[in-house]
Amino acid sequence: MRSLAADGLVLEPQIATHADQMFVALSDPAIYTYENEPPPSLDWLRARFARLETRHSANGAERWLNWVIRPTGGRLAGYVQATVHADGHAHIAYVLCSAFWGRGIASRAVDAMMRELVSNYGVHTLWAVFKTSNFRSRRLLERMAFTDAPQAALAEHAVLPDESLMYRHAVE
Repeated sequence: MRSLAADGLVLEPQIATHADQMFVALSDPAIYTYENEPPPSLDWLRARFARLETRHSANGAERWLNWVIRPTGGRLAGYVQATVHADGHAHIAYVLCSAFWGRGIASRAVDAMMRELVSNYGVHTLWAVFKTSNFRSRRLLERMAFTDAPQAALAEHAVLPDESLMYRHAVE
C-alpha cells in the first residue's frame, strides 16, 4: 500500500499508531446516527488497527486496504477502506468525523481510493452498503456514479433490512 494524494488531502495507509488520533475522530457521536457504535476503547482500536495492518484476511481470500484521511497539515478526519476480492470486486466504506462534513473531503478521498483500486488492484466492480437513512452517503455515492443494486444482490451481500446497497463498474 502507498499514500495517496487527493486535492488538499493525503490518504495514509492505516497503521496501529493512527489509533490515538482516530479514537478521537471516531468518538464523534454524530457519526453514530448512521453507524453502529464507537470503538469501545483506545486499546481495542489499536488492536484492531494492528490486525488490519496484515492487509489480508486470515484465509488470504480478501485484501484489506485501509487509509486514514488527513487534510493537508491537519488532524485525521476519518478513513476510507476497501475489501478487495480475487474476482475483481471490492466493498468500500468510509467514515468522516462530522467536523469535516460538507467540505467535499469524503468525495475526494473515496475518488482517490477508487482510482487506486482500479489501477493497482485490478478492481472492476465496487459495492457500498450504508444505512438507508444516511442520505449524505447516498448523495455521495450517486455523485460518484453508483446506482442501486439489483434486488437479487441484497442477499448475496448480506444487506440488512435497514441498509441499502449500491454499486458501480469501475472506469480507469
